[in-house]
Order: sequence, then C-alpha cells, then structure tokens
Amino acid sequence: MSWIYLTSGLFLGWSLGANDAANLFGTAVGTKMLRFRTAALVGSVFVVIGAVAGAHGTSKTLGRLGAIDAPAGAFMVALAAALAVVLLLTKSGLPVSITQAIVGAIVGWNLFTGRPTDLKTLGQLVSSWLISPLLSALIAAALFGATRAFLRRLKVHLLEVDAWTRGALVAAGAFGAFSLGQNDIANVMGVFVRVSPFPETTRFGPFGATSVEMLFLLGGIAIAVGICTYSHRVMLRLGSGLTSLSPLGALIVVLAAATVLFVFGSPDLQRLVKACHLPGWPLLPVSATQAVVGAILGISVVRRSGIRTKVLGQIALGWLVAPVAALGIALVGLFVLQNVFELPVSAAPKPAATAGAVAGTPVS
Repeated sequence: MSWIYLTSGLFLGWSLGANDAANLFGTAVGTKMLRFRTAALVGSVFVVIGAVAGAHGTSKTLGRLGAIDAPAGAFMVALAAALAVVLLLTKSGLPVSITQAIVGAIVGWNLFTGRPTDLKTLGQLVSSWLISPLLSALIAAALFGATRAFLRRLKVHLLEVDAWTRGALVAAGAFGAFSLGQNDIANVMGVFVRVSPFPETTRFGPFGATSVEMLFLLGGIAIAVGICTYSHRVMLRLGSGLTSLSPLGALIVVLAAATVLFVFGSPDLQRLVKACHLPGWPLLPVSATQAVVGAILGISVVRRSGIRTKVLGQIALGWLVAPVAALGIALVGLFVLQNVFELPVSAAPKPAATAGAVAGTPVS
C-alpha cells in the first residue's frame, strides 16, 4: 500500500518537469536557439543527477514546516500540490510555482490535523518568494551588462557569437537542470521522507543508497518524464510570451536562475561558506519560475525594453492562486481520506499549540 501512496509524488514530479523545465529552457527554445529534443534530453539527464545530490538539502526545511507522519497524509499533500498546478494552472500554458503549491498543501495538512505551523520556517519560505526573483534580476542585469560590453570590445562576428551562445545554452541548461533537481526535489518527495517504503539502505552491488536517495532518484525520474512529455507548450509561452529576448539574453536568464537555485539548494556550498567562517543562509526550495521571471525583468531593465504586462500579471496571479488552491484541495482531500475511506492522515496525536506557531482545528 505504501507504494501506491507514492504515485501522487510521482504525479507531482511529472508536473514539476512539465512546468519548471520551461523555466530553464523556455528562453532558449522560445528564441529558436535550441531544439526541444535537445533541451529535453539535457534537462532529463541532469535533473536526475541533481535530484540524488539534493537528498540532504532543502527537504529538511519542508520537514520543519510540517512533519507529515502518515502515508495517506503525504499522499494527499503531494496530490493537492500537483492538482493545483496541473488542473488549475499548467493547463493554461502559464509557468507557476510548485514550491508555493507544496507549501500551501503542507499548511493545509497542519490545519487539518491541528499541528503547529513553524512560523519561522514559513517566514523564510515566503521571504524567499521575494528574495529569489530580486536576486535573480540583479544577477541577470549584471551578467547581461558585463557580457554585452565584453563582446563589444572583442568585436566578435555575429555568427561566432551565435555559435558560442548555442553551446553555452546547452552547458547552462545542464547546470540549470542539475540545480533544479537539487533544489526542487524536496517539493516532489520531501513529504514522503518520514514514511518512505524503501529500506534504510539499498544495495546495488558495491554501491549503496539511503532511503531518501532512493526516494529522490524516483522523483528525479518522474521529473524527467514530465520534461519529455509536456513541457514544450510552457517553454514556448515563457520563452516568447513575456518579452522579446535575444539569444544572449536567453543564456543570461538560464545562468541567473540556475545560480539562484544552486545557492539556495546546495549543501556543499553551505559547507564551503561555513569553512570560510562566513555567515550562511537557510537551504530553501525556491521557485524556479520566480527566478526566471526575475531574470527576464532584470535584463529588460538593462535593455530598457518593454514587458508584456498582461502576461506578467497572469503569471503573478498564478503565484497567488497556487498556494491557496493547494491548501483548499488538501483540506478537502484529507477530509475525504479520513472520513470516507477511513485512512489515517496523521500517525501521532496532535500536540498542543505553542508560542510562535499556529494551529487549526481538524475538519473531521
């Protein structure tokens, strides 16, 4: 039965691949610099590698937000996030934030079970929804301005620039896919960490994998399937719908967004920063959608080019709807599982509400 519960996580992984791959390759495909097949192949391979590498990163943050301890509860939280993205938003062809959807669904589980929501963690996650696009915009603006000035001084022929840009887009896309897998895999399988059906260690000859690594490997494969099967439409919408981008701009967008994802999702970078006795920052699953939109806006400011405000408004509306829709779907779904199918959505008795936390009343 535990394996059946994982299907919602696989569905969420598929929807993340269908949606967030557009954040990495949409600008490249939309500007005709890369074929969709090339983007899908590169993205699929490196997102799986990144997913396994992210086994000890951002999932801990989601665990602090809501410690889901029953398979049925984890199933409905992941399903609610996936339905909010696929049924309400991705069908419109707009890139949306799966990070926000899973946060909304986890808060819904907390409210239904009467568990406290860690306000500090929630505050960090919500603040990242503002910080990540701003940081991405600053990185993109700086990179675009510096690269454009450098190329002007070199006086490189336009055809050479085009060839270099195509190669760089593949490399940047690989880095972006790795960063996406490392950062966002927690959104796909993080809620199943406490209820994983895998043994503590799985052996493959001389190699071994932990339960979390196996979960994240499975989730990475689901993301890859989503990239290959349904991301083309969203890529075209993001790549050409928000503003007109040059090939160089497309490259900078991918680099800036990938850098933001890597910074907030890499435990190795955190260890390096601490080894240098520098102040660190929390590992957070940030929105690739927001990072890409921020990068596009940053380039637009440098270029002084126009933004299609209607499309931007639609994307921003999706960011607002995603967590609210996921929270509502989670509440309804948890009620149905517990009261109609008589499946426990929480294993332990609810604790008393404490200072600095908010608790809701079960809907049962």
